[in-house]
Amino acid sequence: MKQPAAKSSLRRLCPNIDKEDGLETVLEIPIPEEMFATMGTNVTLRWQNMLTWMRAQTEDKLASPTVAARLNELRFLLYLVGSPLIPLQVQLGHSIHRPVRDCSIEASTAKYIVQQYIAATGGQPALNAVDSMCVTGQIKISASDFHHTSESIEVKKTSEEIGGFVLWQKDPDLWCLELVVSGCKVCCGSNGKVSWRHSSNQQTAVSRGAPRPLRRFLQGLDPRATANLFLDAACIGEKIINDEECFILKLETSPAIREAQSGPNFEIIHHTIWGYFSQRSGLLVQFEDSRLLTMRTKDDNDIFWETSLESVIEDYKYVDGINVSHSGKTRVTVSRYGEQSANHKRELEERWKIEEVDFNIWGLTAESFLPPSNLGKT
Repeated sequence: MKQPAAKSSLRRLCPNIDKEDGLETVLEIPIPEEMFATMGTNVTLRWQNMLTWMRAQTEDKLASPTVAARLNELRFLLYLVGSPLIPLQVQLGHSIHRPVRDCSIEASTAKYIVQQYIAATGGQPALNAVDSMCVTGQIKISASDFHHTSESIEVKKTSEEIGGFVLWQKDPDLWCLELVVSGCKVCCGSNGKVSWRHSSNQQTAVSRGAPRPLRRFLQGLDPRATANLFLDAACIGEKIINDEECFILKLETSPAIREAQSGPNFEIIHHTIWGYFSQRSGLLVQFEDSRLLTMRTKDDNDIFWETSLESVIEDYKYVDGINVSHSGKTRVTVSRYGEQSANHKRELEERWKIEEVDFNIWGLTAESFLPPSNLGKT
């Protein structure tokens, strides 16, 4: 049974600025009230400033260094923190049981922990009854600049960016995410064949390798995908997370997958995933992944980039019999180093809050997940 709806902190309608008695427009992506309040001293001015900023992202305005630099920074935040992918393709078939015969003790223990997680999130019949979902929410992102790294340096956060998102998913590999943060919009998705990203000042980019799920699904929104992902994991020990005793499940990306996702100028050296499952509740309370890649420069030097993401998953609530997380935060550390490159580090943090979750969306078809028209031209 659904929880009683609380008062939404997202603005979903845009008034007709030109005609006072005109119909309001339903926004494609709800805007957090907190973000809207910072855009002017009154409602009309706020909408005018919002429209002006969105129009500034057209190609003829991007020649402005100030606008281009601001959009590039926002796009970096939204790609890295707001819409990262996980390295492994998740098979979303209805069978989430695997035999434990011929498994190591670590692998069989992991399968037992996953079964407890399935029970804690609603049970297999409830999870199998879901074939689509729609999620709306808001995020706050803060980030430091790149700093020369040392063990004693303190990385201080700069200003906070606020935005909203809409996430659509249809079983098995169809999903689409639309994000608006501080007036910058980014779309990404998968049509079951390729995963892609698109923003207002960049051509559509296609992710290498097989289509992969959005990391946000594994942050407490899609228990069935999470269970399928960790069925192949190994239990490597225990750890206390926020006063909760947890089992640690670990997944390594295979060399074949890393090779498929690497490019002509970069190579993924490793990509590892960890899940921390509460021994008390059975729920996933923390999700981590770490990726190391090397890039070859024009001078034939190697530069290493290491990205680590740590998500704390909180506020589980039942929606139509499914136990879904409704808030949390992700901390990201980006490090760059190499023989000919000065060592740099940047830290970022995203806090998210889920406003609404709906399952089994009527009328949602494969045509709802088509990529941008310019995908074939890139």
